[in-house]
Amino acid sequence: MTRYTALMQELEAAPRTWLVTGVAGFIGSNLLETLLLHGQKVVGLDNFATGYQRNLDMVREIVGADLWRNFRFKEGDIRNLEHCREVCEGVDHVLHQAALGSVPRSIEDPILANESNISGFVNMMVAARDAKVKTFVYAASSSTYGDEPTLPKVEDKIGKPLSPYAVTKYVNELYADVFATCYGMKAIGLRYFNVFGKRQDPFGAYAAVIPQWFASLLRGETVFINGDGETSRDFCYIDNCVQANLLAATATDEAALNTVYNVAFGERTDLNQLFDLIREEVSRHKPEAATAKPEHREFRFGDVRHSLADISRAHTRLGYEPAYSVRQGLRLSGDWYAANLK
Repeated sequence: MTRYTALMQELEAAPRTWLVTGVAGFIGSNLLETLLLHGQKVVGLDNFATGYQRNLDMVREIVGADLWRNFRFKEGDIRNLEHCREVCEGVDHVLHQAALGSVPRSIEDPILANESNISGFVNMMVAARDAKVKTFVYAASSSTYGDEPTLPKVEDKIGKPLSPYAVTKYVNELYADVFATCYGMKAIGLRYFNVFGKRQDPFGAYAAVIPQWFASLLRGETVFINGDGETSRDFCYIDNCVQANLLAATATDEAALNTVYNVAFGERTDLNQLFDLIREEVSRHKPEAATAKPEHREFRFGDVRHSLADISRAHTRLGYEPAYSVRQGLRLSGDWYAANLK
């Protein structure tokens, strides 16, 4: 039995109260779904800047009316301290996912990125501190590694940030350390590496590559690859990310607390390979996609060339064992997009 399997059994036997910020977003709604399906009480906060009511509606349909009663939602903003205080009251664990993601978005509007990702983060930490929550888990980012060229990426070796977004996520880690030192908070940062899966938005100027390519191929549109396609990433299916969050939030070993962890699968896939895999999955639903060819264009400013995570720290200290490979995750994602993309 894995640590995660044992944890879920333990939670079902003794439910806790969780706060998920950014609950209407991609990662937040998947956390909500898992928690409710395992009998937990959940408070959610979202301002719908990047999240959607439809994500909450989908979760409600999946879990059913009885379990949905364990969820309390507040439409609010992490930039408002009172909103943060309200949702932290009576909570055991905070899973802080609310942020303005995307490197290009932060380059276009660094002030907004700073307000949401730094000021909003400090508000949440203050509110969680004052509410005496047991643990505070937050979404960090692999962008923190910046221009550090070493592969695989290890948590204690970072480089110079390459975007305002990367700066904001690194500052989160610094604040978490300071709150641990000054106030005794138990905080854990999860450096996400290209998380993908169901309910990830394929549209908009800042859509991630995997949902964007699924949508394009399902609609018979051209797929664009930035650069030569040799750029590589450590893609991580959403269920692996959910596992890491719950393991981190319930960690009790002092050595596991007040640090950061890579959250990934631990394998590298380049964009050319990724296109082939997604095309294969789409072809199961739309056979004519099998002949689709991508179109290459210029590299995107601010992107790192290669990314690969060393996940040994998360495995050793948290018991993290990612259950879904990239191929398995793409199979599940392809099925979801084919069924839900209109």
